[in-house]
Amino acid sequence: MAEESESREAPAQRENDAGGTGSSQQTDPPVSKRQRKKLLKQQKWEGERELRKQKRKEKKQQRRLQRHNDPHQEEEEAGEDQSARKRLRREVTPSSLRLVVDCSFDNLMLIKDVRKLHRQVQRCYAENRRALHPVQLYLTSLGGQLKQSMDEKDKGWVNWKDITIKTEHYSQVVAQEDLVYLTSDSPNVLEELDHKKAYVIGGLVDHNHHKGITFERAKELGIDHAQLPLSNFVKMNSRKVLAVNHVFEIVLAYLEKSSWQEAFFTVLPQRKGAVAVGQDGTAVQAKEEEDSDSDPDTPDETEKRT
Repeated sequence: MAEESESREAPAQRENDAGGTGSSQQTDPPVSKRQRKKLLKQQKWEGERELRKQKRKEKKQQRRLQRHNDPHQEEEEAGEDQSARKRLRREVTPSSLRLVVDCSFDNLMLIKDVRKLHRQVQRCYAENRRALHPVQLYLTSLGGQLKQSMDEKDKGWVNWKDITIKTEHYSQVVAQEDLVYLTSDSPNVLEELDHKKAYVIGGLVDHNHHKGITFERAKELGIDHAQLPLSNFVKMNSRKVLAVNHVFEIVLAYLEKSSWQEAFFTVLPQRKGAVAVGQDGTAVQAKEEEDSDSDPDTPDETEKRT
């Protein structure tokens, strides 16, 4: 009987031994070489915390001692910073010219085109902020799909500075006698900019679905209209219709350079195939190649520069 008891206990004992052996073999997963380096780096950083704190304290004391020995040094540095800021303010001379982006075509565009217009408006705002002669920028008839896109994609637009944003139509914001609609279909060619005027740019991306609509709107309202003198200086292998931000940037460039030709060639993207036009109306100079980010119609490039 004793042997039977021992034989019955033996398997149980073996199972317990096996279970004990198995549990003792459960160890933490091995640490990779990269993880080990990261851990050592973290430990080193923690260990040197007090040393870094002491060094910062010594540098602070050293600066305080220098200011004590030379009290005029701080005043000179402050004066230099102030002079630099004054020089920068003198270089930037705001213009009295008004540029209005007319956003009343919202219901004529697909959402993808509205988003493209949104990016063009972003570009206008950004370029005006860093322009040498920033204009008075207006955004009128804002609502519908465009406002929804701005709320979703660029919530910070509500904090934009140096811009007038209205839900009203531009004719309710600016006096009618001051308005000039910039449209490529106008027979009038703009020779000079009148700083007392407000030039309207049609906020429409339509791929020729509504050709001539901005010109018709201007005539319906009885306001002046004109086209940029593009044909006088540039020959292109595409239509003269430009993106909103192209027109806006051309005006900014003209205010800076006082030359339509320089303004056109500074702004027009390479894909337009623009070449300079001589006095006899023939192409005389190929447009120099530009970086790919000169085309603001590319979403990634537009957002990157903005």
